[in-house]
Amino acid sequence: MTDTKHATIRYTGMRVGIFVACLAVVTGLGYLGLIPAGIGTSNPLWLIALAILISSPISFIVLSRQREAMSEQVGGAVVRTRQRLHANRTMEDDVDDAALADVPAQNGAADAAAPQADRDETAAAPAEGSATGATTGGKRD
Repeated sequence: MTDTKHATIRYTGMRVGIFVACLAVVTGLGYLGLIPAGIGTSNPLWLIALAILISSPISFIVLSRQREAMSEQVGGAVVRTRQRLHANRTMEDDVDDAALADVPAQNGAADAAAPQADRDETAAAPAEGSATGATTGGKRD
C-alpha cells in the first residue's frame, strides 16, 4: 500500500489531473472537428460533460491503490474519533456515577427521618366527615 499520510489530497489531485487531461483531449478533438461540437452555445458544457464521462472510469481503474489508501486514512480517523468519543462518554459517566453515589450518602440521614415524619402526620390527621369516617357525598350542612 502507499503512504496514507496525505492520501486524500493525493487521490483528489490525481482525480483532478485525470479530468483536466481528459478535458484537454476532448477539447482538442472538438477543435479538430473529430467529435460533435455541441448545439449552439453548449460547446463548453458538452465538452465538460464528455470529459467527466471519460475520466470517471479511468479514475476508477487507475487510482484503485490511492483510493484504498484514502479509505484506510478516513477509516482510521473514524476509529480514532469513535474511541475518543467513547473515552469521553465513559469519563463523564464515571463522574456522574461518583456524584450520584455521594448524593444519597449526604442525604441519607435526612431521607430516613422523612418517612417517619410522614407516617406521624398521617396518623395524627383527623378524618374528614363524621366520627365513623363516612362522608356526606361532598356536601356540607
